[in-house]
Order: sequence, then structure tokens, then C-alpha cells
Amino acid sequence: MKKLIVFIKLNRQSKLLLFESYFYLGWARILKALPFPKVAPSLGDIMVETPFTLQTENKALLAHISQTIQITSRYTLWESQCLVKAIAAMKMLERRKIESTLYLGTAKDNTGQLIAHAWLRSGPFYITGSEGMERFTVISKFAKSV
Repeated sequence: MKKLIVFIKLNRQSKLLLFESYFYLGWARILKALPFPKVAPSLGDIMVETPFTLQTENKALLAHISQTIQITSRYTLWESQCLVKAIAAMKMLERRKIESTLYLGTAKDNTGQLIAHAWLRSGPFYITGSEGMERFTVISKFAKSV
């Protein structure tokens, strides 16, 4: 009930951003279920990065999208882990004509098993997946330019 009251008190822009993030998280989950070679072309230019330059006018929006994706992903009816969050955030940024780079990495866990992780960067800011990304070796990257 407390969370519903908080939601009701949000401004219109924040509510719309929450609904948009929920939609894109669902869309990204569907894409994750498809064979990766079919999805890869929609992620951008392979093995290319967007610039690390700061676009100060986008700083607040990037932070807001990052926070919204993190919050919304906790309440989806489906799994919304790193790849789903990265794709959803990329689509939200693409809609606003903001460049981003999606990274895919692999590493070994404590038991020696291969694990994977995905994260998204726009300019110098990491939008999703920044937690623990330094442990992973980048095996692929996709640049979404505007």
C-alpha cells in the first residue's frame, strides 16, 4: 500500500517513464528468448563504441532512466536481469536520440563456471549493469548511434 501511495504522488513524467520502462523490459525479455543472431542486428553496430564525451544536457535524463529501469525491473512478472535491463535502457535512449553502447562480457565464477553479464553505457555514464562489470572480459559490444 505504501508503494502505491508513493506511485500516486509521482509527477506525470515519472509515471510515464515507469510505464515505458515496464514496456521495454517486457520487449527486451521477448528479444532475449529469440536466437541471438536474429536479435543482434537490432542492437546496433557490432564491435563499435559510441564516444565517451559528456553531453551535460542529458545527464539528469540518463540518471532518471537508469533509476527507473532498476526500480521497474524488481516488479516485472518475468526475469529482468542484466541483458534485459541493458536492452530496455538502450531502447529508451534510442527513442530519445541518445547514443549508447551495450557490452557483453564473460568471466568465471568462484566454482570455475562460465558466467555472462551485460551493461549499457552512454557517454561516460553506466546506465545499467555497472555493478561487477570490471570482473568481466568484453566479448562483444554494440553501438547505437543517432
